[in-house]
Amino acid sequence: MRLSVAVVSALLLAGAAPALAQTPAQSPHSQPQPTRVSTAQPQRVVLICDADAATRSAFARQYGAEPVFLTAREAAEAKAAGQAWTTPRCMTEREHGRYVQLTQAFAAR
Repeated sequence: MRLSVAVVSALLLAGAAPALAQTPAQSPHSQPQPTRVSTAQPQRVVLICDADAATRSAFARQYGAEPVFLTAREAAEAKAAGQAWTTPRCMTEREHGRYVQLTQAFAAR
């Protein structure tokens, strides 16, 4: 079983959302405001996963859903479109290598 929890940093950073809502500054006479903790904010998290049965089972156990695999091109399109999801997506090591090449080629332009 091999479920890498290595997060594709470029995708994570592009989709990260704050975990806590900030409350405005309060004057000495104002009522305290409750702090709201956000739950399951959509993000663009992509994990490097194997496609074998053991990995699929471990992913489903941890995240409550079957893994959805992305190609390098789909990941780049999701980033460009600003797509986000609440359950992490998966990418094979080979597709991650392609994604890195694709983004480096784009950055070199």
